[in-house]
Amino acid sequence: MILYTIKELIEKGKNAIHEDVIVKGWVKSFRSNRFIALNDGSSLQNIQIVVDFDSMSEAELKKITIGSSLKVIGSVVESQGRGQEIEIQAQKTSVYGQANPEEVQETILQPKKHSLEFLREQAHLRFRTNTFGAIMRIRHHAMFAIHDYFNKKGFFYINTPIITGSDAEGAGEMFHVTNFSLENLPKNEANEIDYSQDFFGKKTNLTVSGQLEAEAAAMGLGKVYTFGPTFRAENSNTSRHLAEFWMIEPEVAFNDLDDNMDLAEDFLKSVIAYLFQHCQDDLQFLDERFALIQKEKPKNERTELGLIERLQYVLKNKFVRLSYTEAIEILKNSKPNKKKKFNYLIEEWGADLQSEHERYLVEKHFNSPVILFDYPAKIKAFYMRLNNDQKTVRAMDVLFPGIGEIIGGSQREERLDVLKQKMTEHNIDEKELWWYLDTRRFGSVPHSGFGLGLERLILFVTGMGNIRDVIPFPRYPKNAEF
Repeated sequence: MILYTIKELIEKGKNAIHEDVIVKGWVKSFRSNRFIALNDGSSLQNIQIVVDFDSMSEAELKKITIGSSLKVIGSVVESQGRGQEIEIQAQKTSVYGQANPEEVQETILQPKKHSLEFLREQAHLRFRTNTFGAIMRIRHHAMFAIHDYFNKKGFFYINTPIITGSDAEGAGEMFHVTNFSLENLPKNEANEIDYSQDFFGKKTNLTVSGQLEAEAAAMGLGKVYTFGPTFRAENSNTSRHLAEFWMIEPEVAFNDLDDNMDLAEDFLKSVIAYLFQHCQDDLQFLDERFALIQKEKPKNERTELGLIERLQYVLKNKFVRLSYTEAIEILKNSKPNKKKKFNYLIEEWGADLQSEHERYLVEKHFNSPVILFDYPAKIKAFYMRLNNDQKTVRAMDVLFPGIGEIIGGSQREERLDVLKQKMTEHNIDEKELWWYLDTRRFGSVPHSGFGLGLERLILFVTGMGNIRDVIPFPRYPKNAEF
């Protein structure tokens, strides 16, 4: 007698007929006091259990309710019903944990449609729904595919600090880390908080990026990537922002911007192709869900592509590479801009592009993913390499349909004198980043890298509309439940 996951048993199909098996899972439905739909999370699909009345007492039968957990020993037979090849004729059924039917009515376990907002309030239970089971399985496979891709390409995985004294983005929206009692903060003679008495002897924060440390590692290991949690204390409640999220950040010595764009395109296509191969059932389910949601939207807000079509669109199209300057000209002369349909009109060079502009370029003008490069220096970070025109930097953004920017990166400024000048312009203290400057003092080389927010990728792949629905336990303003 073999213990199977439901996924393993369904994949075996008719080859498992007449086999005595053990399965364990949670009851999704119980019809006619005889047919149990059992799911263990390994697959979107359930296995049907046919109850043997002779082996179960009435008292035991009453314990089997939606949400309860079971161990079933039985024989696999060909299913007489529609929708499944096989089912299990139960010989012995044991209840691990009961679920009170009256209490189940107040949760997401009852089989009816709930709003995503309600599901977030019960994030501890939403893993058992079809939608979130599919999302989390896809998230797992995406994370594995990311590690697998970089490992096969010869990258080394680096764990960069979560607690840091530097602000890589220069945004200042960081969570402070301290062991001070907030009711009794030590002050110096200037009546300022005396961080020299804090745990680390200086002001520290939760990281917004592992990039700067990854750059240091690349200067000795060549090709590295970091993949870990990052934090942003931005008081934003939009569908695109989280206070805690996961970032993938490769950094490669001797790579220029063209190499960086090649890597970003190959990386994204490789991960999406892996998900196509390993998540077919979940993607098909989410594709059907995506189509239903599109029908409910006003016509002008609907996307032209289905979810699976959108993924194929990325795989099949070579990414268009376009300078920021060229993009501005296209946008200035576009119908939405001339007819004032954009929320943010493009009037002159130097404008910071918004999602509506990025999506226009991808979905309307080129009908292809786009990589924009050579942005104005004034709207980009200090570490990006300055071009010879002294106005633009070697920055790049990868733009996808339905979502806009999915990757941001650059060739880094490897010249010590230029980097110091840019730090001065951005009001960054050289003493705080002395070690970063050292990487330019001892054998500096051209190097490049980029950042991809995992949740942004999962948002694209699953077709969900809110980033809070693609991370197990979302963190956002006024919410740190679970």
